[in-house]
Amino acid sequence: MKKVLVLGGTRFFGKRLVHKLIEKGYDVSIATRGLTEDSFGDQVNRFVIDRRNPETLTSLSNHNWDLVYDNICYTPIEAKEIIKLLTNHVKKYIFTSSLAVYDTGLNHVESDFDPFNYPVVYNKDNEYSYAEGKRLCEAVLFQEASFPVFAARFPIVLGPDDYTKRLLFHVNKISNNEEMIISDLNKEMTFIDSDETAEFLLWLGENESIKSGPFNASSNGSITFKEIVNICEKETGKKAIISSKGPSEHQSPFDAYSDQSLSNEKARKEGFQFLEVHDWMEKLIRQYSSI
Repeated sequence: MKKVLVLGGTRFFGKRLVHKLIEKGYDVSIATRGLTEDSFGDQVNRFVIDRRNPETLTSLSNHNWDLVYDNICYTPIEAKEIIKLLTNHVKKYIFTSSLAVYDTGLNHVESDFDPFNYPVVYNKDNEYSYAEGKRLCEAVLFQEASFPVFAARFPIVLGPDDYTKRLLFHVNKISNNEEMIISDLNKEMTFIDSDETAEFLLWLGENESIKSGPFNASSNGSITFKEIVNICEKETGKKAIISSKGPSEHQSPFDAYSDQSLSNEKARKEGFQFLEVHDWMEKLIRQYSSI
């Protein structure tokens, strides 16, 4: 039985991944801060860790892991520490990365950001933007790890279990006849469904034929703000009130990631079958509208 460790795993797509690993019969352990109660019962082993205190992670190196998923690595120091702990103790390591590693632009391919040659610069206060943190994590992992590293680069992940309520923000604004700030309705975005995200991570972990490296993972197709708003209007029966400028509390949480999209061609060529974004997006908005 393969031993699998998931860093993070008590909510959203991490929780879905753990359930899928359990269903497959793996010996699953989760490592979290222990703040969020889980429903896994005796089906998982648990480690309580705090990435800000590396000493809490030392027990992870007392085991040999066939596969490690790291959903909660955000700084180069954390990446460096996990390398030290897992060297000679892991066969395959999968890092949850992000579309944010790329500059603004559409249809990004993996080579648009090269972590193998990206300069690693450490800040004295260990504070980084989300995007720069993910870039530096990839750089440290790919440049310094002796074990196989895979980076799954996801766009915004959505689903009924999305605790950030980013898509629900749009549904609620339109339902309540409240103004919403969107800078450009024609901007394109890519997304991925939360269960699809877990399926991709599972596939990446189980597939022994693909070479290590970065992989973009997004649902097929892109979608514009205008299309999202149109679906919301259809499902709520209300007309959206939209301005291009206004108070930040009314600004769409998608605005910062608009006009940025991924090409998933590399993963598709390796055999992963992605969902169609328009299909699940409409169903999810319908579900939110019925709440």
